Amino acid sequence: MAIHTDNLDTDDDSDRIVNPGAGQAEAVFERALRPKQLDEYVGQSKARSQLEIFINATRKRKEALDHVLLFGPPGLGKTTLAHIIARELGVNLRQTSGPVLDRPGDLAALLTNLEENDVLFIDEIH
Repeated sequence: MAIHTDNLDTDDDSDRIVNPGAGQAEAVFERALRPKQLDEYVGQSKARSQLEIFINATRKRKEALDHVLLFGPPGLGKTTLAHIIARELGVNLRQTSGPVLDRPGDLAALLTNLEENDVLFIDEIH
């Protein structure tokens, strides 16, 4: 009797019913469910209240928001908060990933292309 098993030595997931990567439709659906404003954001009440103070002070001063460091394990809403901050301030969000910034020139190029008061979000920076 022969038993057929999947070849676990391959990285090709294209023929699997359950694929570890999110599909295009799933990604669009997930983005649609994310909160757009700080008062819609559920959880992280301490961080949310501090960000509310930062955002209100920034609006009153009519200046750029000072540096904010969001850290923690995946799934806590760091990316969502970055999008909310930019939206609440009415500025652009420029998003990149730490591994993409291999050389010092990469970061310099990114910084020179920022517009005034833009929010720069660097994900996976470790």
